[in-house]
Amino acid sequence: MTINYFFTDNPNIIKQAYALRKLVFVQEQQVPEEMELDEFDATALHGVAQMDGKVVGVLRLLVEGNKGHLGRLAVSKELRGQGIGQQLVILTEAKAKELNLAEIYFHAQTHAMSFYEKLGYETRGEVFSEAGIEHIEMYKDL
Repeated sequence: MTINYFFTDNPNIIKQAYALRKLVFVQEQQVPEEMELDEFDATALHGVAQMDGKVVGVLRLLVEGNKGHLGRLAVSKELRGQGIGQQLVILTEAKAKELNLAEIYFHAQTHAMSFYEKLGYETRGEVFSEAGIEHIEMYKDL
């Protein structure tokens, strides 16, 4: 199983990435579709994990001044727990360093906190609800 990790602006690959996000967030987690695909997608950097020409993992990175806002991390259900999400985060950290960003931050679903803590992220602030799901802000200085 060879998986390639990269950032892309290829419309066909991004279309697959959006389909995976809809499957994970809208169908599995019941996030309203209008909240999932938003105006930030047009300017985001889109990272993907691709296996046999199919997108199996995705995230996006928004550049906000000297900070990177990671979001929309999703992995195909049948491939979760195999390190794909971790590799996407590592890919994003490398891209953020390349862009001379000082920090990566994001709103993590609270059930995923330990996943991010293992990658060196820390919590900041209080738990809050977003799309009916508990989240907490997490960050890492680069």
